[in-house]
Amino acid sequence: MGNSLACFSEKNQATKVRKHNKNGRSFNGNVPPPCISRSTSRKSDRIYPNSLRFDQGKCDDDFIREQARVAAALLLQHHQQNGTLSQFERSVSLRDNLTSSRKQNRIPRSSSCRARSLSDSIPQHLELLHQGTNVENLKNKHFVLVHGGGFGAWCWYKTTTLLKEAGYQVDAIDLTGSGAHFFDSNNITTLSQYVKPLTDFLENLGDDKKLRIYRKQSLCPPRVRVILVGHDIGGACISYAMELYPSKVSAAIFVAAAMLKNGQNILDMFSVQLGLNNLCQRAQVFRYANGKNEPPTAIDYDKSLLKEVLFNQTPTKDVELASVSMRQVPFGPLTEKLSLSATNYGSIPRFYVKTQDDFAIPASLQEVMIDSNQPEQVFQIKGSDHSPFLSKPQSLHKILVEISNIPPKMNLKTTI
Repeated sequence: MGNSLACFSEKNQATKVRKHNKNGRSFNGNVPPPCISRSTSRKSDRIYPNSLRFDQGKCDDDFIREQARVAAALLLQHHQQNGTLSQFERSVSLRDNLTSSRKQNRIPRSSSCRARSLSDSIPQHLELLHQGTNVENLKNKHFVLVHGGGFGAWCWYKTTTLLKEAGYQVDAIDLTGSGAHFFDSNNITTLSQYVKPLTDFLENLGDDKKLRIYRKQSLCPPRVRVILVGHDIGGACISYAMELYPSKVSAAIFVAAAMLKNGQNILDMFSVQLGLNNLCQRAQVFRYANGKNEPPTAIDYDKSLLKEVLFNQTPTKDVELASVSMRQVPFGPLTEKLSLSATNYGSIPRFYVKTQDDFAIPASLQEVMIDSNQPEQVFQIKGSDHSPFLSKPQSLHKILVEISNIPPKMNLKTTI
């Protein structure tokens, strides 16, 4: 925006116009050849004779677009034939994305402060040609990862790396009393308290420097939305956040997670889980910070059973990482019933990722939640334990990318 393209010498420009005419495109006496303005503050010169000058005020939109296309062709042809990209003067203000990987070949930004003119629309079209990106798709390029009970943001390190290398923006959240968030889990009594780092993140989403510039210039800022990914009880956490901030969430992905209905709580899921899996029941240790006569305050895991329950397919080095990083799960939030509405929570597309060899939340329990609360689409990772971000990171990555490319209004309702 506001950039301009510096012209070459009149001799070179005339040569390129003649070449252009030889390729089959000609100009009659009524329509002049394309013009490229200099980016200096002096009055713009044209590359065609004075006798063919025309009144800019009579240019229609089609001719302006034609100017942009021809200018782009001339610029790219010049780069390919002469390799003179690095020879541009300081006044050239368009950055060529085709050579952005080589800093020495980047075109310097313009130092010109002149007012925008009609010919300035040329670089704007050139930018769109180089970018080749649909602005609407950018809302599906930001993932927010929410860990499960006892885990922390650390558990997503493989997924975060893969997504960032693929060009996505990624944020992994430490919920209250989890990961590197220093707070006593025994003192967390409500779901809102537990999920506060996530809700704070969504509350401040979009309040950054770029959006403030949009508002300062009285422009409509782009809509900022993210894809929420929840694991284990993190599924209930992202559901809570979806209800509060539906306009900031484009999709929700439940990875071996608690996908609950309105009025359910996490403990309801655990009650079914314990009936299905005695191993998981043996691995859980209740903590009573307020005394044995009071309800539990937290749930811990027996370290000797961690691998068997949560990481049965995970590499040993990651099991060791988990054994020194996992923390207690606060008990209070598990008993709080979710209040989910069709208007907010129900308006956001949901996707479920099943983990076939899961001993913590068995595949049969995952199917119960899927059947009772149908998502848009169901994916399955074979050979994955309860922690696919550690045991099957590549498979999980491919699914996340695939979901991010699904058109937002596509209603699949299928299982694959």
